[in-house]
Amino acid sequence: MTFTPADLAQLADHGILPTEAERQLAQLRGGQVRARLARPCTVGDGIRELPASRHTALVERFAAAAAAGRVTRFVPASGAATRMFQPLQSGDPGELQRFLAELERFPFIVELAEVLSRSGQELDGVRRSGNLPVLLAALLETHGLDYARLPKGLLPFHRAAGEVRTAFAEHLAETAQLVGAGNPARLHCTVSPEHRALFAQHLAAWQGALEQRYAAPLEVTFSEQQPATDTLALGADGEPLRDADGRLVLRPGGHGALLANLAALAGDLVLIRNIDNVVPDRCKGDNLLWDRLLGGLLLELIESQRTLLERLRRYPADAAGQRRAQEFLGEELGMPLADADRDALPLIDLLDRPVRVCGMVANQGEPGGGPFWVYGKGGGSSRQIVEAAQVDGGDPQQAAILAAATHFNPVDLVCSLRDGRGRAYPLERFVDQTAAIVTSKRQNGQPIGILERPGLWNGGMAGWLTVFVELPACTFNPVKTVFDLLRPAHQP
Repeated sequence: MTFTPADLAQLADHGILPTEAERQLAQLRGGQVRARLARPCTVGDGIRELPASRHTALVERFAAAAAAGRVTRFVPASGAATRMFQPLQSGDPGELQRFLAELERFPFIVELAEVLSRSGQELDGVRRSGNLPVLLAALLETHGLDYARLPKGLLPFHRAAGEVRTAFAEHLAETAQLVGAGNPARLHCTVSPEHRALFAQHLAAWQGALEQRYAAPLEVTFSEQQPATDTLALGADGEPLRDADGRLVLRPGGHGALLANLAALAGDLVLIRNIDNVVPDRCKGDNLLWDRLLGGLLLELIESQRTLLERLRRYPADAAGQRRAQEFLGEELGMPLADADRDALPLIDLLDRPVRVCGMVANQGEPGGGPFWVYGKGGGSSRQIVEAAQVDGGDPQQAAILAAATHFNPVDLVCSLRDGRGRAYPLERFVDQTAAIVTSKRQNGQPIGILERPGLWNGGMAGWLTVFVELPACTFNPVKTVFDLLRPAHQP
């Protein structure tokens, strides 16, 4: 199609090139491109273990990097808590009665009592009467605590020793403890524009106390999803969806849009974790240990990567250097090479990429993507994180491979975003655009097509050098619904 002058002006205002808009339309019209799974990654076949004998050396490597100011935590924190309270809003009698029975165990009990008191009501009386509408309104609606519309990061997650911490405050505390006393504790959160001021206020309220407690200066920054990462939608007529005024409908591109925020951060050693996977201090030991181990392993890998690249560039005809690079790519990174890739220039191209080490947890039925060996265009396979939506469930063989997964992705990964010369990698170069999610929904009774960018740790990092490591289950404690706050790891 030909965009109108008004369309082009709207796209330019968002920072979207016409060629990118055309690409998105073609993808929407073409439908979902399915990943071709070869087999699940399992321990010993794509997932490695880190034995205790290696822990000390890896932790020491990480500690040296932290002392040098190389470490940053990256947390996507823009998500609203709406889904977290769906069990209470669904009207299910069993869920509501459970909430009423367990009320005193939730970390927001004091705040809930205070908001009821301001309206002349007493929490125990409301609870005894079973007046759930009043209770839920005080918890979720704008005249109360407004938790259904707050970002999940600003909700109380834990109460201990008279102190209530939100998920964001716990990430501040964990980042400070991760790098150790005296070292810069850098945390970057992506937030929505309407909540940025709230995060800044929350930071101001907590920063001084946490810096004093953990003796690490907190350096916290925020960013918002860039308008240029928005995506077009497709109308029932196969043309771009428009609003009542005839303007193009542009939608947020999903968490894959945050690749632009990650690239702008240009960090050296970046640890990525979801906002809701955080625990109180008494349980942080395992998280801290394994993040340091993942970081230490990454540092070991990039040291080898950079040494090999330097040798290939200085001595491109050196057969021994080429052989060592081939062994590293094959044995450490699971990238068997075609004959055409065995010379210096192809080896340099394969090696000179961002590196990530991703933790994987044994599958216990939690939702989320998993680690698989995935066929590429040339027929070879590589380690990838794949969501169920990317797999053709109607293909019995592919469905069987998906069901056979032994591990899933808890989103606990460490990334190297700079090359050996300190330059930030152009992360967009390594995206697999075919890994976007194309779905449909109904709007005003009509089907429309929706496009989500390749997921941040799925297709967004498809071209990275990747290592999967098994993590113990104790490192994964997400809060997806309000009742997850009652799990032992989140209780005092």
